Amino acid sequence: MNKTYNPKEFEQNLYNEWLKKGYFGAKPDKTKKPFCIIMPPPNVTNKLHIGHAFQETIQDILIRRKRKQGYSALWVPGADHAALSTESMIVKMLKENGQTKEGLGREKFKQITEDWYKKYMGLITNQFKKMGFSCDFDRFTFTMDERNNRAVRKVFVDLYRKGWIYRGQRIINWCVGCKSSISDAEVDFKEIKGHFYHLKYKLKGSDDFVVVATTRPETMLGDTAVAVNPTDKRYKNLVGKSVVLPLVGRVIPIISDSFVDKEFGTGVVKITPAHDPNDFEAGKRHNLEIINILTADGRINENGGKYKGLSREEARAQIVKDLKNEGTLVKIEEHIHSVGHCERCKVPIEPLASDQWFVKMKDLAKPAIDVVKDGEVRFSEEQHKKTYLNWMENLQDWCISRQIWNGHRIPIFRCSKCGEIIVEYADPKACPKCGSVKLTQDEDTLDTWFSSALWPLSTLGFPDETEDLKYFYPTDVMVTGKEIINLWVARMIFDGLQFRGQVPFRNVLINGLGLDENGIKMSKTLGNGVDPIDVIDEFGADTLRFSMFSGMSVGSNFRFSNKRVEITRNFMNKIWNAGQFVLSKLEKAPILDGIADIYDGQDFADKWITVKLNELIGLVDQKFEKFDIGLASVELYDFFRNIFCDYYIEFNKCENKQFNFVLYKTFRQLLSLLHPYVPFITEEIYQNLLKFGDKDPTLAKMGDKDYEKNQSIVTSEWPVADLDKSDKNSLTKDIFKKARDMDEIIEIIKAIRNVRAEKQIPDNKKIKAAILPIKDKEVFEEGAKYITKLALLNELEFVKEPPADCITLVFERVKIFLPLSGFTDKTEQEAKLKKEIEDIIFEIERSEKMLGNQGFVAKAPEVLIKAEKEKLEKNKTHRKVLEETLNSL
Repeated sequence: MNKTYNPKEFEQNLYNEWLKKGYFGAKPDKTKKPFCIIMPPPNVTNKLHIGHAFQETIQDILIRRKRKQGYSALWVPGADHAALSTESMIVKMLKENGQTKEGLGREKFKQITEDWYKKYMGLITNQFKKMGFSCDFDRFTFTMDERNNRAVRKVFVDLYRKGWIYRGQRIINWCVGCKSSISDAEVDFKEIKGHFYHLKYKLKGSDDFVVVATTRPETMLGDTAVAVNPTDKRYKNLVGKSVVLPLVGRVIPIISDSFVDKEFGTGVVKITPAHDPNDFEAGKRHNLEIINILTADGRINENGGKYKGLSREEARAQIVKDLKNEGTLVKIEEHIHSVGHCERCKVPIEPLASDQWFVKMKDLAKPAIDVVKDGEVRFSEEQHKKTYLNWMENLQDWCISRQIWNGHRIPIFRCSKCGEIIVEYADPKACPKCGSVKLTQDEDTLDTWFSSALWPLSTLGFPDETEDLKYFYPTDVMVTGKEIINLWVARMIFDGLQFRGQVPFRNVLINGLGLDENGIKMSKTLGNGVDPIDVIDEFGADTLRFSMFSGMSVGSNFRFSNKRVEITRNFMNKIWNAGQFVLSKLEKAPILDGIADIYDGQDFADKWITVKLNELIGLVDQKFEKFDIGLASVELYDFFRNIFCDYYIEFNKCENKQFNFVLYKTFRQLLSLLHPYVPFITEEIYQNLLKFGDKDPTLAKMGDKDYEKNQSIVTSEWPVADLDKSDKNSLTKDIFKKARDMDEIIEIIKAIRNVRAEKQIPDNKKIKAAILPIKDKEVFEEGAKYITKLALLNELEFVKEPPADCITLVFERVKIFLPLSGFTDKTEQEAKLKKEIEDIIFEIERSEKMLGNQGFVAKAPEVLIKAEKEKLEKNKTHRKVLEETLNSL
């Protein structure tokens, strides 16, 4: 290994080797348990940013661990055609070149789209590989490939034949920029400054009037009624009468409907069924006419009379002016309200009554609700489960048609001769009713979510009954964002149940968002996304990967910053330097014939690290099973840096061993635990360790199959916690006792170091100390060499009586005396101790109050309560030590 950590020298070579040896492939294997993750397909609209890398790295960490645990671990990569997003970007590109999609025609537009997909799928795949993702690239799936086309066709036809797909008129989100219906997920709501316009609607045949308030006066062109609440006594006598629509002159009825809030505004509302969801429902209840006043691009149509051809904004300005002139504008009030905008073109969306294709949701939704309530599908957090259930239990029929060219075209054909509607698994050649070959296909395409909803099925072979589908389905974990729980997770669940009879996945892990340095969500549209390749080129993939999880819960938002990455690079250097130390020991060591028992010949420090490592493995496993991989990374970071490097390696330097097998074994297992997070650096060091494989008795005795498995850290076994505290074996009991002894020795070292730091004693100035064992003197005699070296002492004297004029450090079994009269002031020391005692009493009282709060105990996570209890006990012990130290002064 080079002395300096330089990831550019080995990352790409290692990844190519992994691909060459097929480490990421998985197949049905009856001798192994399956574990499967289907990658949420990124949109093929542009390169990925670090927000995407965050989500995909979570999956890679999970899959790498399961692979090492002996599972047949399959991670299927893929990409989504993102029909509307892609079309929007291509149309924009064409416009810049003075072209239109209509001018090109469908076939030419299709070719341009396919070229776009080819380009960006290549870029995205390259990003996957640079990040070190261990997905099975032979199974890369695209939502528009042939198998997905067949899956989409089968599902559409089956649902249509059940009568669950129908064409009807309902309010949808219409984007006047995209000229298409869009889903709720594609609508961003923004608070904007607007106005309330108060208008007079005169009663027919009278000078009396009612006043309505609206934020969109241009929609009055489509009014077909005004409504009051049936319990509103002010307007009881007006129900059944009519008013004359200002400017238009149309006579419309006054109706009563309970949806009207009589406390809001004047208690009278205008009803525009074509342009408001509540008005649309009221219109159905009262059999009102539906008058659409807009064209597809958001201009007033022929139903708007003299305002025809004006944009919504132009029509509003002119209508307000005309209302003033007519004397029917009462007043205008400033009003801040939430308005939906298209996430792509940023224009306000239009609620619009439109003829579209819908899927009936009642029968699909119920089983999808039950499996979540019953725990067959588990969400990572209760709040996400509530989000899912709330949406599913109030689900409306799903609008699946889009007025665009890109995507899966709706497979409905009409016979031009007899009008027969034909819906088959393959494109019909002739009308089955009259034999005519003059057939026309529906112009609309399917909502992208329709095909994405089949993702866990289609990636494993559906609609065919493949071995993959039998073995890997249901999959194990779906990692995705909270913003698409309803629009994607829910749909995958009900499609999985409907077409496979099983849930598509057992766990839903909701990850946080990737934020830029200013805390703003990274977005391709905003252009604030950081390309992970740029970071990798400067710092390496491992540094980027670990920086995203250090100290993070995967459900929390990840804020990217160069500073964070730089700090993580220091940790990579720490790992690298530790590797050099271990290798230097191996280079000097003789070849081993084998060790009968790995615990034989262990010294004090070896027994301590053996227990600590065993505890770490158990803790990491526990957190992984709960998908707390961010918190597991904290444990690994702290252990490697603070326990292994700062103490155990230093303890090794106190020994005169030519070779320490425990050091070697511990380091190898730490590399294995770190590997899912930082695959490249761990493999590079591991490969160097393999050069000394004849010194590893466990490796030397392996059979050919196991030997081959251990030739890469990718496929080597995941460490197992194998020490049992309840074990009656005297050797094991001794190991745990020695570990507790070493814990106290480390506390002594830390305490002396703290005094040195507080008194600003430089490291090159060694000091004397005295030690008075209260009990177990032999423990401290054995540990004296560690205390002397790591606390930077030139002498540690065992005494029977406390020496005079010393700082006293009191521990459970020993007292330490630091004769630092030349460095410290007794009065200052007393004042400092009193302040520390005051602070710790405050913390004790705070913890006791918190744990005594039944509301906190009932609602807080178990891990938080446990941590608070441990903190309380630790503070109580520390208080006792401080008070004894103060008394000794």
